[in-house]
Amino acid sequence: MDIRYAVHPEHAEAMDTEALRKHFLIEKLFAPDQLNLVYSFNDRLIVGGACPHRPLPLSIDQKIIGSDFLLQRREMGVINVGGAGKVTIDGKDFPLVNKDGIYIGKGAREIVFDSDDSAAPAKFYFNSSPAHASFPTEFAKFSDAEAVQLGEPATSNRRTIRKYIHPNGIKSCQLVMGMTTLEAGSVWNTMPTHTHERRMEAYFYFELEQNQVVFHLMGTPAETRHLVLRNDEAILSPSWSIHSGVGTSNYTFIWGMCGENQAFDDMDHVPMTELR
Repeated sequence: MDIRYAVHPEHAEAMDTEALRKHFLIEKLFAPDQLNLVYSFNDRLIVGGACPHRPLPLSIDQKIIGSDFLLQRREMGVINVGGAGKVTIDGKDFPLVNKDGIYIGKGAREIVFDSDDSAAPAKFYFNSSPAHASFPTEFAKFSDAEAVQLGEPATSNRRTIRKYIHPNGIKSCQLVMGMTTLEAGSVWNTMPTHTHERRMEAYFYFELEQNQVVFHLMGTPAETRHLVLRNDEAILSPSWSIHSGVGTSNYTFIWGMCGENQAFDDMDHVPMTELR
């Protein structure tokens, strides 16, 4: 597991591109038959990926979490961004097609990822956060997710936000997850931008063609930076950082949050006149 320690905003202001990528960017999430995990000391979020060609158990370094198994004091959200597959939780199979997900409550002991067809494997992206209460494991189907359309073609940000795990949908202790899809011709996300000191966030970008990129904007509003992200890459966003992006084409991204509350609209909006 890759460990990422918390970064002070003044430290981030002095980082060059390579240092920013080292501390915040998450690459190579989907190596065949391999778990790729990043543990962030920002609210202790775990970001991970699994691309199984055969049954792949979820195992983890127990020292960093200090418990007998991963979800002993944690919860998890999983979304499949690849071919059809299944997640087996304590012996029960949950089939997931592309963009379907599942919330796994605190206490689940054995988790196994698998694909229906190794020639078109599933790609399971997941977030896990600490949890002090247990909620039932529940499907997070793409077709059932609450969908809200925002933005306009004139501002190049026409998009659909789908909320999977949230207070008015699938209940969790503190994890919130969803997906945003940009329409053709729209490239901006989360702009005008915001921060939220109460929560950190992780973005995972996908459905981006090979020669296209997203310029992810981060940093404090008065000291912005950017990193170039490609398909199937994620980025950690501390509570002090903006988190916006603009692509060379449209794309989709999964957002996951944890922290002090679960209020989706708890944002500290940043006026465009204050961005630097």
